[in-house]
Amino acid sequence: MVPDPTHARVHTEAAEGWQWELAVRPPSAALAPYVHELQGYVERSSGPLRRRELPGLHVVVILEFEPRLRVYANGQETDHACYAGGFVAGLAGTFTLTEHFGLQAGIQLNLHPLGARRLFGLPLHELRGHTVHFRDLVAPSERGLNEQLAELRDWDARFDRLEHFLWTRLREAAAPNRAVAWALHRIDQAAGAIDLEALAAELGYSRKHMIALFHDQVGVPPKLWARLVRFDRLRRALSAGAPRSWAELAIECGYYDQAHLARDVRQFSGGPPRQLLEGLVPGVLAPPE
Repeated sequence: MVPDPTHARVHTEAAEGWQWELAVRPPSAALAPYVHELQGYVERSSGPLRRRELPGLHVVVILEFEPRLRVYANGQETDHACYAGGFVAGLAGTFTLTEHFGLQAGIQLNLHPLGARRLFGLPLHELRGHTVHFRDLVAPSERGLNEQLAELRDWDARFDRLEHFLWTRLREAAAPNRAVAWALHRIDQAAGAIDLEALAAELGYSRKHMIALFHDQVGVPPKLWARLVRFDRLRRALSAGAPRSWAELAIECGYYDQAHLARDVRQFSGGPPRQLLEGLVPGVLAPPE
C-alpha cells in the first residue's frame, strides 16, 4: 500500500504579461526509486512562448489538461506535433523545443529510466529521441488519465490519483535489472568519468552485452548516459551560481577538459557554454574564460 503523501508545495510567480503556478510534491517512499518528482503547473502569457528543453536523466511524462503543447522534433525548429492525452519523451542526445500560445496546464512526471522501463514494459531504446502519445503506452482504461486529473479539486488530489495509477502498474511489473541499476549508480558516483571497459568487467559482462542491457533498460548506451550525467552536473553547478572558470567546471563535472565540456554543451543545448549559462542563471556573470 502506498504511504500517505506529504502535501504539495505551491509556488507562484508573476511578471508583466506572464503568470506561473508550480506545485511540487516528492513521491511516496514506495515510488521514490522510480519517480523523481511530481510537478503540476499552470502558465499564462500574453502571447506565444517557446522553450528549449535540454536533455536530462529522466524519461518525461506530460499529462496535459488542455490546450496542447507543440513539441518539435529533437534539435529542430520546424517539424512539430501535438499529443492528445499527453506524451512521453524518451532520453535524447539533444534539445527539444516546446511552444504554447498563452496557456499551458498539466502534470509533469520525471521517471528514472528503470522506472519507465518497468512502468511501460517496453525496451527503452524504442523511446530514445522520440516523443510518443501517452495513450499508446497504457491500457485503454488508462488513456483518459489526463482528463481525470484535470477534473480533481486540487494538486494533492491529482497527485494522489497519479500515485495510485503508478503504484498499480509498477507492482504488477517485472523488477528492474539489478546489474544495470548498479552500473548506473557507479557511473553517477564517478560523475560520468568512468572506464566503461572496466565497468563491464566489474559486472562480469562483455562490453557488447552491457551496451545491449543499457539499450533495453535505459534507452541509451552507457557512453551517452555518462555524458548526460556530466551535463546534468554542469547544469546544476551553473544554477548554483558560484563563480568558477570553465576549466574548473570541466574538472568538477567529470569532463576530460574544457574542450570536451564545450563540445557536449553545443550538442545538448544547441549553443555555446556562455549561452547555456545565460539561460540557466539570469543575472549571474559568466565564469571567466
